[in-house]
Amino acid sequence: MADMGELRKAITAWAAGGPGAPAQDLADRLLVHTAVLLEGPSDVAAVDAMAARHGRDLAAEGVCVLPMGGAMNVGRFAGLLGPSGLDLRLVGLCDEREQDFYVRALERAEASPQGLFVCAADLEDELIRALGVGTVAQLVEAEGESRRLQTFLRQPAQQGRAAQQQLRRFLGTKAGRKIHYGRVLVESLEPSRTPAPLAGLFAAL
Repeated sequence: MADMGELRKAITAWAAGGPGAPAQDLADRLLVHTAVLLEGPSDVAAVDAMAARHGRDLAAEGVCVLPMGGAMNVGRFAGLLGPSGLDLRLVGLCDEREQDFYVRALERAEASPQGLFVCAADLEDELIRALGVGTVAQLVEAEGESRRLQTFLRQPAQQGRAAQQQLRRFLGTKAGRKIHYGRVLVESLEPSRTPAPLAGLFAAL
């Protein structure tokens, strides 16, 4: 039986220049009506964790959560999935510095930019601010990485940086760490502390 993972792979292959028919067939069979465009797998981990916390099965709802492999790919994905392609409703997250690029890409694809939710720096930054640096440091310790964090903080490049910036940088220093903490940070959020971009995204789904 087809699943959303197969559709993600088919769309990614299509965006890389492969055939579109497999993606079109899977989207029809899975009754997909919405695509959530995300920059990478750490954002997907956070969105999946948020869905689980709220008891939502996005795949069953016809929502495909899709990592694009980088913000610069949004034009390609929007063109394939929007009105001129699969005609899916497009929503997503982006960083503030890339907002204009996303808006132009969506407009070129004749897709509405109203479903675009903007993070100040990135989603990890939003989550760190929502939780507070003390709580995030405790979570890092609970994950067995306190010593690694302290070693990182002693590096000359980290001196003089704000604690929030240091933690954000730490999450990106090891392959897979951002993905892991995308889930960990979301699972530790009080619902009332959900960052506005993430809350807005889920309200739109």
